[in-house]
Amino acid sequence: MKPRRILSFHAHPDDSEFLAGGTLAHLAELGHSVTIVTMTPGDCGSNRRSSEGIAAIRRREAAASAAMIGAEYRCAEFRDLAVFNDDLSRRRVTEILRESRPDIVLTASPVDYMCDHENASALVRDVCFGAPVPNYRTGGSRAVLPAIPHLYFMQPLANVDRDVRPVLPDFVVDIGSTFEKKKGMLACHESQRAWLKAHHGIDEYLAMMERWTRECGAWAGVEFGEGFRRYKGHPYPQEPLMEELLGARVRPCSGHG
Repeated sequence: MKPRRILSFHAHPDDSEFLAGGTLAHLAELGHSVTIVTMTPGDCGSNRRSSEGIAAIRRREAAASAAMIGAEYRCAEFRDLAVFNDDLSRRRVTEILRESRPDIVLTASPVDYMCDHENASALVRDVCFGAPVPNYRTGGSRAVLPAIPHLYFMQPLANVDRDVRPVLPDFVVDIGSTFEKKKGMLACHESQRAWLKAHHGIDEYLAMMERWTRECGAWAGVEFGEGFRRYKGHPYPQEPLMEELLGARVRPCSGHG
């Protein structure tokens, strides 16, 4: 199968690693081009450093994480708690999509625990629709417009909605062989261990990820899994492209651990 362009677009540095790092590692190993984009540089992710100070650190961490699988890292340079699905934001994100011209886009769950995640999901969904429209002008080149990409939603954090009800994926990717790489990618985000301990009272950054990844895997009978839902709205393509790329690594979700 010919190489494809994969764009993983979530809210903050470390979100893609938490929820799709193993799958992105698989896709990179198969020869596909992977780009990880964050809406923000995580500028509110510290109680000790200035916003620009922590943002600079987190950009470096995100780039190091992406480099572990040969991926590119980009930041849309919005700010934490200021990601909105408005016109100016759509035009900025449209530029990124037009430059990247992805075949597959992975993005945040429409329902998650905080506003940046949910707004990122809606923003990316709408940009995937609008990027091919030639009269939607953003100031950049429109010489080669992308097609509407195959759009997939990652799991919400902890695999639950705002009312702590389980959110089941359409399918689970078995990441047993890339789990250690996912763990290494997440470990690049060293600044967040200190932040979560201070703000959330949590000192188990990697253990928390492992617990949620095991839970998702249990729904499909594998040790470690990452779940996805294919967006089924019109006129997004409905061919199971990512499932075909990943082949036997894709498992049905039973919803029972």
